[in-house]
Amino acid sequence: MSARSPLPAAPYRAPKWLPGGHAQTIYPLLIKPEPPPFRRGRWETPDGDFIDLDWKSTSLPSAVDQSAPLVVLFHGLEGSSDSHYAISLMRALSAVGWDGVVVHFRGCSGQINRLPRAYHSGDSEEIDWILRRLKQQFPARPLYAVGVSLGGNALLKWLGERGSGAGELIRAAAAISAPLDLTACGHHLGRGFNRVYTQHFLHTLKRNAAAKLQLFPDIFDAKRMHAACTLYQFDDAVTAPLHGFAGADDYWLRASSKPWLAAIRLPTLLLNALNDPFLPADALPAADQLSSSVTAEFPRQGGHVGFVGGGLPGHLDWLPQRILHFFQHEV
Repeated sequence: MSARSPLPAAPYRAPKWLPGGHAQTIYPLLIKPEPPPFRRGRWETPDGDFIDLDWKSTSLPSAVDQSAPLVVLFHGLEGSSDSHYAISLMRALSAVGWDGVVVHFRGCSGQINRLPRAYHSGDSEEIDWILRRLKQQFPARPLYAVGVSLGGNALLKWLGERGSGAGELIRAAAAISAPLDLTACGHHLGRGFNRVYTQHFLHTLKRNAAAKLQLFPDIFDAKRMHAACTLYQFDDAVTAPLHGFAGADDYWLRASSKPWLAAIRLPTLLLNALNDPFLPADALPAADQLSSSVTAEFPRQGGHVGFVGGGLPGHLDWLPQRILHFFQHEV
């Protein structure tokens, strides 16, 4: 029988020694725990590409408890199973006897993918086939989905698009620090100290884009890609044309999950801190923009996927405990 997770403090309150959204966003990188044992598996995609999935050791098909719930994690922009939130969630799952898998979006597992396309914030079709395959592989097991940042936006969009049909695949979902309004988020990341995050993302995005050009010359304008100094410029030059959008404005408009929140029919936890440096608080949805199936929590503090707890040096237990409590007790 699975253990039950304790009820975490609600709403979240940051330690007094860690003030401000930037500190609460960056500090988790310094206290990231050791990752649990992972076993990597590779799936061929319907269009001839591949994705890599990192399974907790207990999630291997040969060793799994076929009655244990399985939590599927979709990571954020340039994230992976090595991201602090992925490690913290997988460790928490082990503590309650649940299983977990971190799904890597195309090109995020350390190996460049085969096709010109990669992944993007509104990739709900990718979410759909992954969840369908998992349900086919584990038809009797309760499945839950968690999306963080970019992965949260894509998951929310999928939930809204599928409506009540999402319940055929998963029991409940949680979206953490999702950039619900990509236009507001993208421009916000181009201002002030937030440009530090932009440069961090652009470092790996440009590196991966340059590697893709070696395989597929002229799939986008190399000069515009190298010259990009904002996410808008990069998405306009690279992300949009690779994924069928007319430009960054079209991509950010069509890929945003906020317009889909009212159509969600599955129990869903929506957790965004008001001091998240990635998304201004005035871009968060009002009550009349949310389905009754959505439990919205907007604590005053927490940063972007931060939610550090405890005294020095702090810990990252609050967030996975909140997610698990929602899945275990509130669905």
